Amino acid sequence: MGDNPDFDNKAIKEEKNGLDLRKTNPSKSVDMEEQIECTSISNENQDNRPSTTTRLYKRRWVMVFLFSCYSLCNAFQWIQYGIINNIFMKFYNVDSFTIDWMSMVYMLTYIPFIWPVSWLLDKKGLRLIALMATAINCLGTWIKVASVRSNLFWVTMLGQFASSLSQVFILGMPSRLASVWFGSEEVSTACSIGVFGNQLGIAIGFLVPPILVPNVDNIDELAYHISIMFYITAGVATVIFILVVFWFQEKPEIPPTLAQVQARSIPPEEYSYVASILRLLRNLPFMLLVISYGLNVGCFYAVSTLLNRMIIEHYPGEEVNAGRIGLTIVIAGMVGSLICGIWLDKTKTYKQTTLAVYLLSFVGMVVYAFTLNLGHLWVVFVTSGALGFFMTGYLPLGFEFAVELTFPECEGTSSGLLNCSAQIFGIIFTIGQGKIIEHFGTFAGNIFLCVFLLIGTIMTAFIKSDLRRQKANHLAETQAASKQEGISPPATLKEVKV
Repeated sequence: MGDNPDFDNKAIKEEKNGLDLRKTNPSKSVDMEEQIECTSISNENQDNRPSTTTRLYKRRWVMVFLFSCYSLCNAFQWIQYGIINNIFMKFYNVDSFTIDWMSMVYMLTYIPFIWPVSWLLDKKGLRLIALMATAINCLGTWIKVASVRSNLFWVTMLGQFASSLSQVFILGMPSRLASVWFGSEEVSTACSIGVFGNQLGIAIGFLVPPILVPNVDNIDELAYHISIMFYITAGVATVIFILVVFWFQEKPEIPPTLAQVQARSIPPEEYSYVASILRLLRNLPFMLLVISYGLNVGCFYAVSTLLNRMIIEHYPGEEVNAGRIGLTIVIAGMVGSLICGIWLDKTKTYKQTTLAVYLLSFVGMVVYAFTLNLGHLWVVFVTSGALGFFMTGYLPLGFEFAVELTFPECEGTSSGLLNCSAQIFGIIFTIGQGKIIEHFGTFAGNIFLCVFLLIGTIMTAFIKSDLRRQKANHLAETQAASKQEGISPPATLKEVKV
């Protein structure tokens, strides 16, 4: 309330009327200010309908920034082992597949824990989830600090497990955070910014470990470099945890959109988490999206986890460039995410945009597969950038399309199902592609992923574009306009088809 929030159009009109009234009757100034602040109360008392007052707060940008920071810190840890796979194999004296599990544990942990975490998000809200995410992530980083000895692989695995558990509290947050804090004209952009933080963390995870941990033969020197990386990560995680404790807030006092007005008007006793899951499972367009999203993101997880192995096979000794190629994939994807988010806010063409980006992800994967073994690193950089632009640019599209298809169900629940699908396919594709690479080479492994991206593209084409959140916003605006003109509203918000 004290941070000069932006008013929506209706509130601005009321404020202008209030200014005119002050000119003619200054004594009514205070009364008019109270009337503006309490519009929602008076409306609800008059006809028992949900408030139509909405407001945007500048602090919403602080919320999404904090989320992006702790999402970044966690995502960095996902790939920090895999991108220098051969170095950690030497240090801990384990095989390549064991190091692959340092990435895959993120996927495996997510599958059973997403259900209780989604329930917590529904019942307890954003702040508790943010606190648990940052606290567990911080704990995991300090456990890793204590694991820098060649015989303590189980300790570093324990730390990575804690970090992977923290991720369960993070991946489903962007769409929920965007819906709770941002207006209807910027919600897709806000979701993209939330995903942007995760992608930036992966990008840093590709770039920094090969620089901080060079491939040296002396184990003591190697332990020193690894400890530096772990200490830096722990320090950053601790600072972010403190910031979240003091600055992260649950929700704005006044909702940002009419759809959120409706969501807040539903009594808690009327909501059932199990019933919500069952409704989502019966929603055919959403289930098609769940599978197609899992196929796309699962391919991204496999490519990211196995990137070091693929690059080293064709370009020996290029660990640093392998990290830079991974960085290129993710940086291009961050640009794609932001462009797609802005495009969705402007056009609302969820189905068409999702299908186009999915098709181009398939094309990018085919080009990457055919050019990886040409012997020219600059070609790999170019094709990897094109692949990343569309494949990781697809992430916020999937989240936002899911929210549209499932409104007014909790955004955390729909996002949780999407991510659960991605983790399952990520494990399958990582193990499958890894075995194919061992026996048949990288080309066959990449074609394996191309087949599933083609299947996902076809499935996306069959998704019915039922934009329920847009319908709810439109209906609420129509009701508000009708009420101002003295016309009986066409329907109540609760009569939107769900």
